[in-house]
Amino acid sequence: MTSALSRPQLVAWRTAIFAIFFATGLGFASWAARLPAVKVDLGINDFEVGVLLFVSGATSLIGLSLANLIVVRWGARRGMFFTILTFAAGVIIAGLGVQVAQSYAVTAVGLSLMGLGMSSTDVMMNVEAAAVEQAFGRTLMPLFHAFFSLGTVAGAGVGIAMAAGGVGVGLHLGAVGIAVIITGLLALRAVPVHDAVPTDEAAAPGRGERLRQSLVVWRDPRTYAIGIIMLGMAFAEGSANDWLTIAMVDGHAETEAVGAVALTVFSVAMTVFRILGGPLVDRIGRVWTLRVLSVAAAVGLVLFILAPSLPVAFVGVALWGAGASLGFPLGMSAAADDPTKAAASVSAAATIGYLAFLCGPPLLGWISHSIGILPTLWIIVGLIVMSGLASGAAKPIAGSKVGAGHAAH
Repeated sequence: MTSALSRPQLVAWRTAIFAIFFATGLGFASWAARLPAVKVDLGINDFEVGVLLFVSGATSLIGLSLANLIVVRWGARRGMFFTILTFAAGVIIAGLGVQVAQSYAVTAVGLSLMGLGMSSTDVMMNVEAAAVEQAFGRTLMPLFHAFFSLGTVAGAGVGIAMAAGGVGVGLHLGAVGIAVIITGLLALRAVPVHDAVPTDEAAAPGRGERLRQSLVVWRDPRTYAIGIIMLGMAFAEGSANDWLTIAMVDGHAETEAVGAVALTVFSVAMTVFRILGGPLVDRIGRVWTLRVLSVAAAVGLVLFILAPSLPVAFVGVALWGAGASLGFPLGMSAAADDPTKAAASVSAAATIGYLAFLCGPPLLGWISHSIGILPTLWIIVGLIVMSGLASGAAKPIAGSKVGAGHAAH
């Protein structure tokens, strides 16, 4: 029972969820950083790389759907024990598939496990993060997501070092997978078992009831409104990750090195604002924070598209990154306001966000092939505006202890 936890236990719980966010970011980025080596070692082309990424994306959607049922049946702590192991096993198998077996099929199996384990862990760690927020009575979700971002930075950095040192993909990803397992198992020891989880078969809801609980949130208009917030900001974030460097090179005629610097500026701005976002939300509220940052993201992207000079383009990139930083975490926080259906709501909201991350890059690529990359980015401006207009849906529900801002107290 979380209300009976002592202050040290609450701090340990918070630290544990920080660690899980960091570990998932580390594992994800470690694989992404070695994609060039994967391509060479397996002797595959860009299309076949795309198929591998599609396999991971498809199983991610399955993991999102299963996460709520796992939480309802076993609770987030027990559920994450299996999903973190699944994710780490996928990382290890993918590495072995590339370097040891040199098998496209084995690598695909590893990626399918990675996608399944990561997405289901994503839902559960966000449910736990929302519970930590409520226990502390202040906004912490952006900081949790900042730890994921820090994990991706660490994973990318280690990946660069491993590639420069000639370390094989199998050895690298094997070590990362083991590190994820150790971190996850140690962290889960500090995660409490919540009273809502049934402890015996008689108390457990039947399969039909669990399915009904997982689907009822899709009939709630608030789910879709929160989904719009996350959709717009997921497109804003994902488009930068996948197309910013190309837009800088092809759209603004800069070098690849300048494109890499631009992506770094975007990532740093996003991470910094995720670290600082909690106090801002607690001051002005979740809704106004989303509105202000949607304006910042839209203005930043417009500046980048129309930039007459490189300094203006970098200012636009920084505003774009800062503005897009809190849409996804605050959407997750809003979806989890009601603890009785947090898992189902987070799962539904995350599904919408993941669809944007998965479908957005190829859709933008197809459109940019016809009209150019900079004109294509105007679509993202429209989606950011749509996200800002839907921000009212993030207003905390009655009984929630976070997200209202000081003006409401």
